[in-house]
Amino acid sequence: MSAIAEDGDGSMPEPVKVLFTLHSGLDALDFIGPLEVLSHARHDPNDPESKAFEVTFVGDSEYVTSAQGVSFKTDMTFREAHKHLSNYDVVIVPGGGTDNVLSIPYFGKNKGTEPMALIKAYADIQTKNPMRERTLMSVCTGSLFVAETGILSGLSATTHPDYMIKMENLNQSVSHRDMSERFDVMEERYVVNNLRFDINEEEENPYIRRRSDSHSGHRASNARKGSFSFKQSNTRRESNARRAQLKLGGLRVITSGGISTGLDAAFYLVSALVSHESANEVARKMQYEWHKGVVCKGVDV
Repeated sequence: MSAIAEDGDGSMPEPVKVLFTLHSGLDALDFIGPLEVLSHARHDPNDPESKAFEVTFVGDSEYVTSAQGVSFKTDMTFREAHKHLSNYDVVIVPGGGTDNVLSIPYFGKNKGTEPMALIKAYADIQTKNPMRERTLMSVCTGSLFVAETGILSGLSATTHPDYMIKMENLNQSVSHRDMSERFDVMEERYVVNNLRFDINEEEENPYIRRRSDSHSGHRASNARKGSFSFKQSNTRRESNARRAQLKLGGLRVITSGGISTGLDAAFYLVSALVSHESANEVARKMQYEWHKGVVCKGVDV
């Protein structure tokens, strides 16, 4: 049976709005990889016009230069993005060049340091008003930016293997700074907090496993509902109530490891917000083998 679902009037759902944060010195592949995945995703894999994601780039200036020396044109500045932040369903934070950014303290006189200020503002929007489902995703060392804001407290996360010690050190310093709970650093391809999952579908998706299964051969829930259910989750009273009980108002927080794991996390995103069928079709087009990550405990929202 097809996983495609149309709106009540027979039309396809609107594209999911995604905001990519770009900073000077970022690793180009950290955002080009996920961008490639999202750009191929369709609500209906057989309909090239049913675009599943609408992407916007934000940066400090009109052009942002990567670590590879390639310049990318942004659509808006961070200042402008803050004004429209509540309109986005997903914010994706690439890594690379993190040491230079983190050398400027986020708290104190520099609370406007980007992309941390935008990340924190996005989480605050969800915490204050969980009436809409939102996702924050980082790629590679982008998780260090997320950790610096303190919003990973009590959650689980991963990063590039070479930065695990730095992540643990940041974990300690931030928890001490904020007097907050530490987060659990895991060596996985990607880690998802505050998932959605379909009841009675424990074995359907072979690409995702729960945290409790991370060291066993068991593969668990598919952790997605698809386009139609994603839309419903923003209107159902019970979904809003359940999100309100979760950390960060139910903000789905995804961190991934090195460059290729950003592709895996992006495929998970397509599976969760569009359909498993769409994600598999994109993987086929890209000739990429989608590797599973870890999905932490959540509720159906």
